[in-house]
Amino acid sequence: MNLLGIPVITAVQTAEILPHINVREAMRRVFACLANGQALQPAQKVVLLPDNQGDFINYFGVDMSQQLLGVKISPYLVTETAPVITAWTMLMSTKDGMPLMLCDASLLTIERTAATTALAVDMLAPANADTLSIIGAGAVARAHIRHVLKLRTWKQIRIYNRSKSLSADELCQELDLPTELLKVCTDVEEAIRETDVLMLCTSSATPVFDINLLTRPCLITSISTNAPSAHEVSPQILTEMDVYCDYRQTTPYSAGEMVIAARETAWCVENVLGDLPELVTGTCTKPSYRRHVYFRSLGLGLEDVAIADSILTYLKEQER
Repeated sequence: MNLLGIPVITAVQTAEILPHINVREAMRRVFACLANGQALQPAQKVVLLPDNQGDFINYFGVDMSQQLLGVKISPYLVTETAPVITAWTMLMSTKDGMPLMLCDASLLTIERTAATTALAVDMLAPANADTLSIIGAGAVARAHIRHVLKLRTWKQIRIYNRSKSLSADELCQELDLPTELLKVCTDVEEAIRETDVLMLCTSSATPVFDINLLTRPCLITSISTNAPSAHEVSPQILTEMDVYCDYRQTTPYSAGEMVIAARETAWCVENVLGDLPELVTGTCTKPSYRRHVYFRSLGLGLEDVAIADSILTYLKEQER
């Protein structure tokens, strides 16, 4: 669809296009641009609606290497039944200030979130990591599995979801996995014992596992949710881990467990050892795995701009 000559991309169209673009490399490129000053990442802005009717979060990003600026707007609208949650990204040109594309960002948000975690796993996980655990089984969790599947030689992938039963056969078929590779676990302890990488892919606003159940140092990744002060790990355990994040200038000031830890424990923002711009350019220290490693992704407007730009580039190439 076109609106005044501007393409308006629906969720159906993005679903068709996504398999044809390399989202993880798009994330790698834009974080490198952020490191070398070609990109700008303002803090996200949450706007509360009157009378507790919800909010909308604004994710901004500027990528001068592509001559783009953009914003994703994600409303959370309270209704008498379930809340309404949508997301749309608009790209504009820094050459003439004109809009370039309006894109339904629901699927794009899932993919860029998973790809960002995958980039962190690629940068931070031990080279010999072979056991992968996932808490959560929704669309975000499944996208995470897809994006990290080829990053290491996994011998076992374990998945646990506390809210519903799972079919290993259905998951293997959907994700194109050998049946012997995937194990559906009935409790958290079984899922995370002796693991190398633990990906938390839930919408929980409170901790989803007990760190004492981990039997050896591993990489823990977390995305959490937009609920106030949401955290998938206990804030108190940040002092026990080597902490990384997607962007140190914004994430530690908004991620629930980091804000609480800075307020209530000895952990502070300066304890962040590195972020993705530093990791992709090799300018921070890699973990030694003498203790657990924690990576927190909050979600950045630049990620939305990068994946939307990939969609737009693909469409332009198809028109040639």
